[in-house]
Amino acid sequence: MAFNTKYPSIDDLRTRAQQRMPRFAFEYLDGGCNEDVNLLRNTSELRDVQLRPNYLRAHKGANTKTTLFGIEYDAPFGIAPVGLQGLMWPNSPEILAKAAHHHNIPFILSTVTTSSIERASELTEGKSWFQLYHPTENSLRDDIIKRADAAHCPVLVILCDVPTFGFRPRDIRNGLAMPPKMSIQNILQVLSKPSWALNTLRYGQPNFETLKPYMPKGLDLKQLGKFMDQTFSGRLNAEKIKPIRDMWKGKLVIKGVACHEDAEEAIRLGLDGIIVSNHGGRQLDAGESTIKPLASIAEKYGDQITVMMDSGIRSGPDVARALATGAKFTFMGRSFMYGVGALGNQGGDHTISLLKAELQQVMEQLCCEKVSDFPNHLIK
Repeated sequence: MAFNTKYPSIDDLRTRAQQRMPRFAFEYLDGGCNEDVNLLRNTSELRDVQLRPNYLRAHKGANTKTTLFGIEYDAPFGIAPVGLQGLMWPNSPEILAKAAHHHNIPFILSTVTTSSIERASELTEGKSWFQLYHPTENSLRDDIIKRADAAHCPVLVILCDVPTFGFRPRDIRNGLAMPPKMSIQNILQVLSKPSWALNTLRYGQPNFETLKPYMPKGLDLKQLGKFMDQTFSGRLNAEKIKPIRDMWKGKLVIKGVACHEDAEEAIRLGLDGIIVSNHGGRQLDAGESTIKPLASIAEKYGDQITVMMDSGIRSGPDVARALATGAKFTFMGRSFMYGVGALGNQGGDHTISLLKAELQQVMEQLCCEKVSDFPNHLIK
């Protein structure tokens, strides 16, 4: 499928999304934490990676298909889990789930987004992955995992890099910290963005759809914050992961790994994959960019566990850089949300098509015939 040539880059989509979204929603999507140092470092240091082309070698054409956990996907990238998607653009998780299924790439649903496990599974014919925020109560954990299993999710992703919520000054100013609040200023922002407002009226106020069965009815915003604090404990350890491994018979991945010790623990616990990530620069401003630990983790542990990456990837060349550095697969969150914010129902298809075209061009330029060959083009 061809992309809309008015928006031939993720930066173009970001600019258009900013024009169409209320400021509080755009800043929730776009911002990092503290002073945004690691947010910016994620992309800038990834783009320091250079690739070597071969121009005179025989070339049979480039194929972006890749196999991950026994499933062949059409491209080596997927849609990362993003919380509160429907707040940023109404119905966006469903738009993206449909697009991912249409283009045969993975879609990961977050526990705290605005569509349910069951709906995502319906839209993807049982192919969507699910990311679990670890609940405080084992009974709630077990019930959510059983729902993911009943929905035929092939991969369960457990999150380890949110032991506490990131300190995000924009969200605090905009009233999107916990507990959230809607100010007069926010209401005025909504009124200035009629497309966003009309779509919100059409699809309804966004809710934590997966969590609805467990939430008391009629919670106000302050009570919602208290419920979330009491319901989830983000800090993982081996004792919390072991029962999940025992219970989940599908592929189990941990997201947020940023050091060798955590990679080794994931291997010891029998996990199938790790996503090297710093939560898009939204948790620890003083941390490393994702490309730095990826290189050493992939080199040391890549033959023992499937190593993937997200955070900082904004283009087809960025996907190529991550794959050349050692990732077997990549995920993006903001890039796809910019697409939906810019183009609504067409945003998912457009963004995937754009990234596929960019990646195909890089492969042709390098004389790289298959995704697994990218490391051969890395300039070290």
